[in-house]
Parts: sequence; structure tokens; C-alpha cells
Amino acid sequence: MTYRNATLQDLPAIVAIYNTTIAGRMVTADTEPVTVESRIHWFNVHSPEKRPLWMVEDNGVTVGWASFQSFYGRPAYDGTCEISIYLHEDQRGKGYGKTILRYAMEQCPSIGVHTLLGFIFAHNLPSLRLFEQLGFTEWAHLPNIAVLDGVERSLNILGKRIY
Repeated sequence: MTYRNATLQDLPAIVAIYNTTIAGRMVTADTEPVTVESRIHWFNVHSPEKRPLWMVEDNGVTVGWASFQSFYGRPAYDGTCEISIYLHEDQRGKGYGKTILRYAMEQCPSIGVHTLLGFIFAHNLPSLRLFEQLGFTEWAHLPNIAVLDGVERSLNILGKRIY
């Protein structure tokens, strides 16, 4: 597998992969597809040195993407990031999520990250299991803070110290 820093030319593919997760109501709190234009600022806050956004490929086929996002936007939290992993719909259920998360954890020291967080809906059992398999534990449970199609949903924050 290869991991490369995403370029602006990758943004349409990133958005397309992201948008395939919206209808399932398990991965994101967005309820309507997002546009490439609406994600330009999000794209621009990433940097290869501290907050990478990677395209992930396997034998030239796009598997998905992963991003590190700053937590809470205050200097004291600079070493803490939220990790997001989105897989192309044809690549889900093949073990790529675990491989990408493991790789991301290995890269944390080189980008100055010592604490990694996953924000995961409490009903997204596959993602919760994935993070738990790699040593993440529940650090917070925010009950019924989202409403998806009239159903209240809880959010779990899983965390892991990276040494």
C-alpha cells in the first residue's frame, strides 16, 4: 500500500468517497452530500508536516483517504489530533481500515502527535471495534447529541496515547 500527500486535484475523489458514507447514517453527521468547493478550506488546513491528508492506494487503486485534524484549535492541544479514515465503497470490509489506522499511529511521532482521537457514532459498531482492536478506549460518551433522520444518536470519543 502507498500513502501520499493529497493534492488539490485529489479533492473531487476525496469528496466523492466521503459522500458515499452519508446515506448510511453511520459515519458522518452530514445529512446531504458536500461539494468540492465547500471542502476547500478543510483541505487547506492540512499540511504534510503536522496535519497530513493522505490518499491511500493499493497497486494503483484508490483505497480511500485519511486525515489528521487539530483538536479544539488551541495551542496547548497541538499534540492531539482527530484521525478520520474514509474508504472507497468497493474497498470496505477488506481490512484496509486497520492497516491505515496502524500506519497513522506509526507516523504520529514524526508529525508531533502524542494523542490520537476517533470521533465515532455509538451505533457504528464496526468502527468502534476497529479502534478498540488497536488499543483505543472510550474517553467520552456524548449521549444523543446528533439527530439523523429524526433519530437521536450518541457520539463516542475514543482515544489513545501514542509514545
